[in-house]
Order: sequence, then structure tokens, then C-alpha cells
Amino acid sequence: MPKAPLTRTVTAATLLLAVAALVWALPGTGAPGRAADCTGRRIASWSADSRHTAEFARYGNDNTRTDDWTGGDGTHSVRLPDGRTLWLFSDTFLDRIQAPPNPQGERRRWRTADSGGTPFLRHNSAVVMSRSGRLERTLTGGTAAAPGPFFPDPPGGGWRWPVRASVEPRSPGSPEKVVRVLLWNRAPGTGPWIFGVPRSTEVATLSLPGLRLEGITRTVGRTSAADPGRRVLYGAAAVRDGGWTYVFGSDDPPSSPASSAYVARVPAGRLGDRGSWRFWDGTHWQRRAGRAGPVLRDGGRRGVGSAFTVVRDGPAWVLITMDTGGGGAAGMRALTSYWSCSPQGPWHGPNGRLTPPRPPAADPQYVAAYNPQAHPGFTADGELVLSYDINWLGPPGVPADPRLNGDVDLYRPRFLRVRMGPVGR
Repeated sequence: MPKAPLTRTVTAATLLLAVAALVWALPGTGAPGRAADCTGRRIASWSADSRHTAEFARYGNDNTRTDDWTGGDGTHSVRLPDGRTLWLFSDTFLDRIQAPPNPQGERRRWRTADSGGTPFLRHNSAVVMSRSGRLERTLTGGTAAAPGPFFPDPPGGGWRWPVRASVEPRSPGSPEKVVRVLLWNRAPGTGPWIFGVPRSTEVATLSLPGLRLEGITRTVGRTSAADPGRRVLYGAAAVRDGGWTYVFGSDDPPSSPASSAYVARVPAGRLGDRGSWRFWDGTHWQRRAGRAGPVLRDGGRRGVGSAFTVVRDGPAWVLITMDTGGGGAAGMRALTSYWSCSPQGPWHGPNGRLTPPRPPAADPQYVAAYNPQAHPGFTADGELVLSYDINWLGPPGVPADPRLNGDVDLYRPRFLRVRMGPVGR
């Protein structure tokens, strides 16, 4: 073949490849997020993180104030630009902590107020940690005499649970930073919906450095699914990758212990911009949330809990969740993981089981460990800090509050340090 035509052919092919690579990376295209050297990852080893567990116990037991945090669940965190950390909680106990013995005669610290009542914040609070790692103050709404949730209940009833948060520019290109907090909006319910009927996903904006709540906007509404059991709340996990924030969520079928996982993506820095959200439908990223398809479908031993976490480990994505395939109470005691080479899957697993320590209790069969959450701001030396929540889930019809107030260790987060390792396909 003549030399000149060959040169033109190679040049044209090179140009086409370059253009294809550029288009592949443009926002709005179906960029797969894969890496050629991606291999399976799982939790290979773990140890208890006594430092963080002890700090929450110290802060919760401190009676300097009685309108601050003494227990809670739904543990999430975000590192602030000045080095502080904002911790977010769902249902929260305040109040005074008493020395043992408790009213049942057990050697347990217990919770009560001088007035005989127990302030219980249904449905959220926030706690500020200093740069040195010391918890300093609790953020609530209302007044010191009548505290309320930091993120106020929505008009017409219901409540908000904060989940993932990130620091973003106030507007694209702005040097001013704010905190965006993803919220789950739930309506009161009964029967299988005792923890609330899923309603919508919202985003709150907090000022910096003052952490003043500036406003709340809805991003994914209830109209995305008519069946509440298949209504997806987003924010269980949020991972920044390249120019995108990938936001994971799940449905909440009342007849199944497991949920299916979904993923949306938003251009980095635009969590609060409803029009920028795109949802994976199994083939494409699209605008309509109601057409989203699960990236990890529940069934058999597979599925996620209503709260889970996702992290990057090199080129791989790792999802850590309650082991919903364990059946019965086992699903509230053990953790497992899945891995993928892209946020939209396919997800491989479950891989292994991790049974984290639970505090000693008079009735250990009712002590649950749940809601694993990664805290990348505290990851060091290849060890990921992972929290999990503790609760008492007794026999049907037996209220939990007397047990939780009688032993304050039963409603506080505990922490692990975990290392990832390889897993076969």
C-alpha cells in the first residue's frame, strides 16, 4: 500500500479514537466508570476502633449540659474545611446520665431527666467534633428548654432523617463553600411502616463555618413510584468520582428483609440542583427517577439493608451492608460486602460475613448491630473507619425505650477499622 494513504488512514483512526474518548468522558454520556485493572475486593480484616467508640461514650455521659446528645443512630459524618467534623444522627436521646445501678438493679449507666421525663428527639440532631477529635456541642432546633430536631419536621407531619453530606461550592465556580446534607423525608405509618412511609429525598444547605440551616429543597419526590415499597430514597451512600457524585439509595419493600439498591449521579457540586440529577435505568442515565432500575436486586441471599455504605478501593467499588440474607435476627447482627468495577454494576457478592462486637447486655439475643457507614475523613494507613449502630429490638409489642434508657450503651455508635483484600469472581 502506498505510504501517503496509510498515513492518512492512521491519522484518521487516531483522531476518531481521540474524539471517542472525549465524548465518552463528557457529562451526560454513558461513561461506564470501569478500570481495566479492576479486581474483586472485600473486607479482609478488621479490629475494634476503641478511640471513636470511647469518645462518643465520654461525650454522651458528660452531664455538663442536659440538652445535648446522649445517644442516637443513623451515624454519618462529613469533614469540614476548617478540620472540624460534623456528625449527623437520626433519632436522638438527650437528657441526664445516671451512674449505676439502673432501676433494674443492673450495673449499667442509665438515662433520666430531673423532671422524670426523657427528651427524645424524633427525628434528628448533629454533633460537632473539633479538629483534635473531641466532641464539643450538639445542634438541635427549638430551645434549650424544648429542643426539637435540627432539620425541622416537614409541614403536614412526618420527619426528616439526615444521611450523607458533602462540602460543595455555594454555586458552580463559587469560592464560597456550604454543606449539602441529603435527607430522607418519611411520613407516619403503621404495621410494616412503623419506621415511616418513604416519601422523598431532599437536600439541606448549611452555612460555613456557622452551620446555620439555610433551606431544604426536594430532589426526588414521591411521584417517582406509586407503591411506597418501591419508592427509592437516595443518600444511603454518596461517592465522588471524577466530575460526578454517585448517590446510592434503596427501596423499602415491607414484605422482604432485603432491599434493592439504586444509583443516581449528579455533576460534582450540584447536589441541591434538582434538574441535574440523572438515574440509572439499567442501560442509560436519564432524568426520570420513576424509570430507575436496581443495580443490585434483592432476592435469595442478595440484597441490601435500608442503610448501607459504598467506598472506592483502588479502581473497585465496595458496598458494605447488613447481611440481609442471614435470615431473621442474624440479618441485624452481621455485615457483608459486594464489589463492582462501576457504580452501576454488575455487583458481585455477597462476600463473607463480619459479626461486629455488641455491648454486653442482660438479653443479648435482642441486641442489634446495623447501619454500617464509612467515614473516609478518618481513614489512615489503609484502614477504613466504619461505624455501626446498636439498638435493642425485643419481642413484638415490647417497647424499646425502657431498655434503651436503662442501658445507654444500647443506643450509641461503635466503630471498626477495616482493611480490604482481594476476592475471586
